[in-house]
Amino acid sequence: MPGFEIFDESEKEQINEVMDKGFTFRYNFDGMRNDVWKARELEGMICETLDVKHAHLVSSGTTALTTALMAAGIGAGDEVIVPPFTFVASVEALVFAGAIPIFAEIDETLTLSPEGIEAVITPRTKAINFVHMCGSMGKMDEIKAICDKHNLVLLEDACQATGASYKGKALGTIGQVGTFSFDSVKTISCGEGGAVLTNDSNIYKNAHMFADHGHDHMGMDRGAESHPIMGNNFRISEMNAAVGVAQWRKLPRILETQRKNKKVLKDALKQYPEVTFRELPDEAGDNAGFLSIFLPTETRAREVVAGLAEQKVPAVFYWYANNWHYLKNWTHIHNMTASAKLPIELIADRPDYTQIKTPKSDAIISRTVSMLIQLSWTEEDIQSRIDAFATVFNQ
Repeated sequence: MPGFEIFDESEKEQINEVMDKGFTFRYNFDGMRNDVWKARELEGMICETLDVKHAHLVSSGTTALTTALMAAGIGAGDEVIVPPFTFVASVEALVFAGAIPIFAEIDETLTLSPEGIEAVITPRTKAINFVHMCGSMGKMDEIKAICDKHNLVLLEDACQATGASYKGKALGTIGQVGTFSFDSVKTISCGEGGAVLTNDSNIYKNAHMFADHGHDHMGMDRGAESHPIMGNNFRISEMNAAVGVAQWRKLPRILETQRKNKKVLKDALKQYPEVTFRELPDEAGDNAGFLSIFLPTETRAREVVAGLAEQKVPAVFYWYANNWHYLKNWTHIHNMTASAKLPIELIADRPDYTQIKTPKSDAIISRTVSMLIQLSWTEEDIQSRIDAFATVFNQ
């Protein structure tokens, strides 16, 4: 991770095919594109690889989340459970759909805990936005059972977990709808892009329409197509999809490399008694994009991060102080006012986000240090990181 580390001639060949014979718009213009359909091609590859019925490409992981919510019928006044540890887009998509984010605790899987979810379910809870953070999964059997028990939509935000699985089933395909991100720093990169995954044909139909201004895509002429629903412009371009076609073919190589590099580093850190590791409910399904460790205390975690910085080790993340990925640092969420789209009775019940407390999550994330596992590492690169950890832990 990320896929751009291994861009080569194959991405250029795919782009050149669009430039030489195709057309950049993903729909129609049949006579100008010479049967070059890169978005369709990538969608088919995703479905075949992941054994999922439908995949619909969009312009980003964020628009994939928004599209998934709309397609699954989640909107104004619906409560959606979300973790405090995620990329902020997982929350922003809910807000722009008119839904109400409800924060629940995580556990040492670094994802929502079953007991954390149960603690915040109310009669207005409509869905769980389950985020597979840092390439791996939570306790999916228990999570699925909770959704079934309470009749909740399970939306899987697998934007950081392309290629990961749980008991042989691809993350993003376990719930009613899932999402991927293909931006510049994800496992598979289209430059910019995302995907909505589902086995529900109605959700797919809604997603396909919503992401393209509500077009029903039933005709050869866009001007003659019907618009059964309101929509937006979340289309991916053929150029971005072309990059994704080349990248998707590299997914087995990417996963193999990440898993190999992570294992070497993880095995080296097992010698330090103060280090424990993220819980992986299905270690074989981890896409291995990150290695996450726990230190005994927040103080020690900050010392280790500072020590690794002194050793000039790049791509080490202390999420507890990171403005992108943890609730306590999201001032724009804390200051969020009630949406004018909501009825007054729902506005009155909207949480005061300045008062949200997630002490169990704080206790976990304040001790968590994560390292990006890179595809381009040489044996010397890995050894230099092992040596840096040795210097820090032996000081």
